[in-house]
Amino acid sequence: MNRTRTNDRFARTRKGAADSGTGGSRFGSPAPRRSAGPSRSGGHGHRPVAVQGEFALPRTVTPALPAVEGFADLDMPGELLAALSAQGVTVPFPIQAATLPNSLAGRDVLGRGRTGSGKTLAFGLALLARTAGRRAEPRQPLGLVLVPTRELAQQVTDALAPYARSVKLRLVTVVGGMSIGRQASALRGGAEVVVATPGRLKDLIDRGDCRLDQVSGTVLDEADQMADMGFMPQVTALLDQVRPEGQRMLFSATLDRNVDLLVRRYLTDPVVHSVDPSAGAVTTMEHHVLHVHGADKHAATTEIAARNGRVIMFLDTKHAVDRLTQDLLSSGVRAAALHGGKSQPQRTRTLAQFKTGHVTVLVATNVAARGIHVDNLDLVVNVDPPTDPKDYLHRGGRTARAGEAGSVVTLVTPGQRRGMVRLMSDAGIRPQTTQVSSGGEALRRITGAQAPTGIPVVITAPVTERPKKRGATSRGRRRPASATRRPARRSSAGEAA
Repeated sequence: MNRTRTNDRFARTRKGAADSGTGGSRFGSPAPRRSAGPSRSGGHGHRPVAVQGEFALPRTVTPALPAVEGFADLDMPGELLAALSAQGVTVPFPIQAATLPNSLAGRDVLGRGRTGSGKTLAFGLALLARTAGRRAEPRQPLGLVLVPTRELAQQVTDALAPYARSVKLRLVTVVGGMSIGRQASALRGGAEVVVATPGRLKDLIDRGDCRLDQVSGTVLDEADQMADMGFMPQVTALLDQVRPEGQRMLFSATLDRNVDLLVRRYLTDPVVHSVDPSAGAVTTMEHHVLHVHGADKHAATTEIAARNGRVIMFLDTKHAVDRLTQDLLSSGVRAAALHGGKSQPQRTRTLAQFKTGHVTVLVATNVAARGIHVDNLDLVVNVDPPTDPKDYLHRGGRTARAGEAGSVVTLVTPGQRRGMVRLMSDAGIRPQTTQVSSGGEALRRITGAQAPTGIPVVITAPVTERPKKRGATSRGRRRPASATRRPARRSSAGEAA
């Protein structure tokens, strides 16, 4: 990278503190309001009108390289191409075909695509290819992927792991709720690429277990959610520590004005690729608003949960999630709860049980609205309607992934109808609205609802046999079963994020 680019980054970083508002030009001072800034075309006039809640995408100054038709057309190490073939990945998704030629060449990238559109490999392959052949010093990673949640961090790690192994790169996941000592040890041993949540990475840096001054490739995945969760100060502080002339890639399913600061401050002449402005634009996804009377809502929810097939049900609070989960278990439905109050091992186990079908209903807060990928999941239910269009789009994005079909159902009581109409309008969605009742044909037809068995069930953790120690005999005294059980581990308040 040239010195001009480095200086440009520093100049815009210094100005960022002054123009951290939501309006303003891509390159200039902040505008008083949406209409007062200079146009991106360089002439006089108004800033292009953006979709409500989203910012006008920056115009690329340097022409982008054309999209490719196949991975073989890309300038990538042969080991990565072989790994793609071994994983059965043969044809790039549109966002991969459009952005990889440019990201492999070192360009900054701003990519928007619906959930399940292939964003992880779009940034992951470029990061791994440009890092391949280098070796990280202890505590000094070379590549960084920042994500908002533990679940998304694990999903990104799982998706990139086989490709990282193919080019002999060490990949480390750094998230809260897990042993910070083990993560520090992994960083001390050397890791080329780190996938991290902002809070835990900051903790490791403060401890002296990690430095970012050698990071030449940085990815922000779902940056808008990081802003929504209040991580923006931590994110900008971390970005200020990586190499200023390095490559930056920002990918998200939605790009709103919270992300505008990051784009203006940290991306230099980015290649912009935007598909499916909202997750609701997915043609294989159906949207249903089901009007239900308040007294009948719980019964209708239980019948939906008792359907054949898996379903994710979203509620607003941890308490409501736990209460519904217990009610479903008592009714004979194999349900499990997922929220920020659970420890990371609990959350990991619950997701694994849901993916294998051991649990058929995942009852969750918005912690599951991103970073959860389950094959063949055809129904998402908003038991509590979301209050933000973006939350609706991301909740619904758990279904209809990668071209599969799916439905998003929202249960709405009479007092919620007006707010739901407004939310759907803001989200750009025209749902099918139906009056339903428990035991009714309409509820069964739309959701597959059926009466639960009424026989209580208990979800048990899978039993894993411990290998016998060498030299052990059966002649020694056996400890009572009760003595071998470990007390349940309590989750601390710090693990809730």
